[in-house]
Amino acid sequence: MDITTSTIRSAVDALFDTEIAFLDELVRHPSLRGRESSAQDFISSELESRGFSVDRWEVQTKDIENLPGYSPVEEPYSGALNVVGALRSRTSTGRSLVLNGHVDVVPTGPSEMWKHSPFEPTIEGDWMTGRGVGDMKAGLASSLFALEALSSLGYRPAADVFYQSVVEEECTGNGALACLQRGYRADAALISEPFSEHLVSAQVGVLWFQVHLKGRPTHVAYAGTGSNAIEAAFPLIQALHELEAQRNAPARRHRAFAEQEHALNLNIGKIVGGDWASSVPAWCSFDARMGVFPGESLEELRAEIESTLRAAAAGNPFLAGHPPEITYFGFAAEGYSFADDTRPSARAAEDALKKAHEEVAGATLDREAITATTDARFFGLYADMPALVYGPRAEAIHGFDERVDLESVRRVTQTTALFVAEWCGLEKK
Repeated sequence: MDITTSTIRSAVDALFDTEIAFLDELVRHPSLRGRESSAQDFISSELESRGFSVDRWEVQTKDIENLPGYSPVEEPYSGALNVVGALRSRTSTGRSLVLNGHVDVVPTGPSEMWKHSPFEPTIEGDWMTGRGVGDMKAGLASSLFALEALSSLGYRPAADVFYQSVVEEECTGNGALACLQRGYRADAALISEPFSEHLVSAQVGVLWFQVHLKGRPTHVAYAGTGSNAIEAAFPLIQALHELEAQRNAPARRHRAFAEQEHALNLNIGKIVGGDWASSVPAWCSFDARMGVFPGESLEELRAEIESTLRAAAAGNPFLAGHPPEITYFGFAAEGYSFADDTRPSARAAEDALKKAHEEVAGATLDREAITATTDARFFGLYADMPALVYGPRAEAIHGFDERVDLESVRRVTQTTALFVAEWCGLEKK
């Protein structure tokens, strides 16, 4: 049988109900950080049943902590399981590919604020709802079923393909880094993150940090003689927002973000402190996230954060003598600009994706500079691999009632199958 774009798209359609059933089952595994093993068990079994050679291992800090791109963690990993399924070509006449996705999901928040239970996926019209369905289990489904569609036609990629289901994307990216440490390299990577069928042209980096403040406790009846550590945090947070504004100034923007007035976002994600309602609190700490443009140094950002906090603390009589302590764990991620990669391999990968997208969508492939980070940086910055980020349309990721557009998932699966056929070439099974 001759294989054409039409037959590949039809093969995706024929398998689409099975793909949706796979996605439904995957979402039912509550793969929060530290609890990914059941989801990875499911993915491993699905890969093995399709003839992949499956590599499954626990990410170890000692293996990756000295590598570029490593993000520090508070405690050594336990149960952080990566899964890679390899399809090895017999002919190796094409270009190899990593199909990368993360299985870990963010916390749900209060489940009663969801319309439906977050780990019981629900379909309404063209949308499936559930935690992680968009970010990014639909991407894992689309990559797998793109390969399945080609297999159903009697073909396989004519170059090695590595299907990666990684952990730790939502807080460090160390799962993807562990794949590089394990030796998985290819001529390009495709990551099906949910950015509405746009090609991500650039992404910001992310730095997490924690600020620890001390106070002077006393009975609240004599509050004026103490120093309130919680209230002392407020002017420090305000100073960080002023730094955020400075870093977003037009003169400091990366060219990919020139038209975005607020690409770098500060978020105060957690604050705790004090011990007793009638005692002036003796301690407070808050966790924060700050963005960084591609090409900017994380060391310089750390220095700016620390000098900003020291200056703000100097205005507090108690903190002037007891300055805040700043610690770093979690994301220490550099920004990455695919658009700045001028190598012929990067442009060839983009051209192949453009061709596939235009065939399916009937429209030009749009580029988008995003104000979040993805695992693309590991491949693009540290492994000399062009990293394409392209996935389905989703809404409310990290929020209540996260959902993905199933017709967009269909289109992305078709596009991915066509891209694999173009980039890797095809050989008979």
